[in-house]
Amino acid sequence: MARTITEIQDDIISRVTGTAELSTLNSSSRVAVWRLWTYIVAVSIWALENLFDLHKTEVTNLINEKAPHSLRWYANKAKDFQYGSELAYEVDYYDNTALTEDQVAEQKIIAFSAVVEQAKGLRLKVARIVDGDLNALTAQQLESFETYMNRIKDAGITPLVVESLPPDNLKLELIIYYNPLVLGNDGSRLDGTNPDPVGNRIRDYLKNLPFNGTLVLAYLVDALQQVDGVVIPHIVQAQAKYGTLAYSAIPVMYSPDAGYLRIQEDEDLTITFIPQSTIK
Repeated sequence: MARTITEIQDDIISRVTGTAELSTLNSSSRVAVWRLWTYIVAVSIWALENLFDLHKTEVTNLINEKAPHSLRWYANKAKDFQYGSELAYEVDYYDNTALTEDQVAEQKIIAFSAVVEQAKGLRLKVARIVDGDLNALTAQQLESFETYMNRIKDAGITPLVVESLPPDNLKLELIIYYNPLVLGNDGSRLDGTNPDPVGNRIRDYLKNLPFNGTLVLAYLVDALQQVDGVVIPHIVQAQAKYGTLAYSAIPVMYSPDAGYLRIQEDEDLTITFIPQSTIK
C-alpha cells in the first residue's frame, strides 16, 4: 500500500539528518533548498508507489477473471458472505467502508463451509452457529446466500448446488465398564463435579469433528477412554441417518451428509454402566 507524501518525506529527512556526511545540511527552515528537494523526491516516490498499487490491482483482477476457481476458493468465498449487504458493482466482494468491523462480523453468518465435487457440478454445504453449536441457515438466509453464490461463481455450465441442512442424526448404544472409586452406577462423578461425563464427552467429540469430516468409531472409543473413571468403553451399536431416511448401522465410520451430525434426542444415547469388578 502506497505511503503518504508526508511519510515518505519524513523518512528521507530522518535519513539525511542521521548521515554524518550530510551534516552541513543543518538548516531547519521549511523552505531550505535541500528540504524542497526532499519534497520533490517524495512526490515522485509517492506517484511510483501508487502506480505499483494500481498495477497489482489490475493483475489481481485479471487473474480472478480468467483463472478457474478452486474448491477452496468457493469454500472461502462462502464464508465472506454478508447477510443484508449488496455486493460492490460488478465485483465479487463487498464495499464495507460504511460499516464497522463489528457490523461486518455480525453479517458474516456462514461459520463453516465445504465443497464436494459431484458427477454434475459442485455441492456446497454451509452451516451457521446458533447458541454455540452448528445449525442450518433459515430459508430466507439460504435464499440470500444462494443469490450471492450464483452471482460470484464461475460462468459456464458447471452447476452449483447450495445446501444448508439440519445435522444428521446419530444413535449410540454403549456399555461402559467403570471404576467405582470415581463414577457411580448412573455414570455421574462421585465428587459431584459432573453428572454425565461420558455423555458430555460424546457430544463434545461430535462438536469438535471437522465440518464435513468423518465419524470413526474407533476414534470415539479412544476419546471415551480419556474420561476419568472409564475403564473400558464398548460401542454395542451405532446408527445414523439424514433427512427422512431410515437409520442404518455404522460399521466403522460415517460421513454425515449435512457435514455434521448430532445426537438429537436423549433416548438416542443409551449407556449401560457396569463396575469393572465384573470384567472377566
